[in-house]
Amino acid sequence: MEIDYSLYLVTDRRFLGNKTLKKAVEEAILGGVTLVQIREKSASTREFYNVALDVKQVTDHYKIPIIIDDRIDIAQAMNADGVHLGQSDMPISIARKILGKDKIIGISAGNTKEALDAQKGGADYIGIGTLFNTGTKKDIDNPIGIKGLKEIYDSINIPAVAIGGINQNNFRDVLSTGIDGISVVTAILKSSDITASAKALKLK
Repeated sequence: MEIDYSLYLVTDRRFLGNKTLKKAVEEAILGGVTLVQIREKSASTREFYNVALDVKQVTDHYKIPIIIDDRIDIAQAMNADGVHLGQSDMPISIARKILGKDKIIGISAGNTKEALDAQKGGADYIGIGTLFNTGTKKDIDNPIGIKGLKEIYDSINIPAVAIGGINQNNFRDVLSTGIDGISVVTAILKSSDITASAKALKLK
């Protein structure tokens, strides 16, 4: 599967007000989002599964890959396209055994060693960050910045996306590093016009 990482939406229902996640994701895809990760930090397993399955109707319709954050069991149960794992989640070797060779596995990395380890372990892509201070993760003391991003990205030879505090004011600087894509949450989902905000994060 050829994956377009250019505009990677990570979901967070806290920012949607009365709008359903399914509707928000559709609006984001219409604005140019190329990949969707369902992230549910506080939902029960059943709620996470139901939310993800609901969104999958939209991503399937538009032929956009859907990734599940952390939860390999949910990714398997709903036949998602892959999972995204953090440094404290399931080891990539085990995740690969469970999911098989055809599923996408992304790994978060905050330094060069983590990125190289993920690449060696068989990751399909790396999520590099946290890039800037962000509204979704309040506990970040030292964002890596553009310089750190470039150092990590230049050390690997698999696709990577930058994540953390990326918005319309800084995304061009991020993409100037040559990175394969940007991963955003609030820059799209907090907007009153999700489609327009997604379009504004595209260089073309």
